[in-house]
Amino acid sequence: MWRREFDDLLNGIAGAFLFGIPLLYTMEVWDIGSDLTPLHMLLYLGLTYIALVALNRATGFRRNSDETWSRSLADSIEALALGALVACFSLIVLRRVSFDLAYDVILGKVILETMPCAIGVGMANGLLRREDDDEAQVEQQSFWHATLVDAGGTMLGATVVGLSIAPTDEVGVIAASLPPWWLWLIMAASLLISYVIVFQAEFGDHQQRKQDRGLFQSPLSETIASYIISLVFALVTLRVFNQIDASTSLAQIIDYTIVLGLPATVGGAAGRLAV
Repeated sequence: MWRREFDDLLNGIAGAFLFGIPLLYTMEVWDIGSDLTPLHMLLYLGLTYIALVALNRATGFRRNSDETWSRSLADSIEALALGALVACFSLIVLRRVSFDLAYDVILGKVILETMPCAIGVGMANGLLRREDDDEAQVEQQSFWHATLVDAGGTMLGATVVGLSIAPTDEVGVIAASLPPWWLWLIMAASLLISYVIVFQAEFGDHQQRKQDRGLFQSPLSETIASYIISLVFALVTLRVFNQIDASTSLAQIIDYTIVLGLPATVGGAAGRLAV
């Protein structure tokens, strides 16, 4: 029972990152959150909760058949809490909130970013999970085919997400505010999120993934390899949109690439699951 509860929570957290990451990198959302009044905060939380109740009634937050109204209401509160935790963690990692800000500014930013993250919790468990079929025959892929599929999925996901964020000013704003040692924290968070999405949260056919024989198929090697691929494509998209050029210092290039590498890694994880 506890293992199943833990898996459900990981699925919810992974879904929050997958659906919430674009708005976590949007400057306009930060500005709007800074100016929220208490009334607007309550309104946004209420609307998000109503949406979560509807999602839980339609698809279910957990793997169980006891979807009574009381259970749906309780699960929606938990989904909202998970979304808030993910939003708060992400804003701290990106240094968009700190203790020197007014408490109402911090609360406004967290609540506004909680909306997409919480919706991601509800959608991920209900819409993205594929149940295991213990009796199904799992088709094994060849060594190089499995490797190319994973690499291609990572490239596709990282590029799609990177293209949506690289042209914005948020990458530069975040990078400029980070001390050098903070980049190691972002790298660690990127690797951890990628691992949870692909190997802990039960998205996609994870039985197939365990039996494939690709070059990067073990959890550690695949997570590291996919992160490297995501960083490369983050670098490429930054150059495409002229965020970096020949006159850009090496330190700035590294900063920009690691900052964009976080959402690109999330996209790469989703891309591997999609294929």
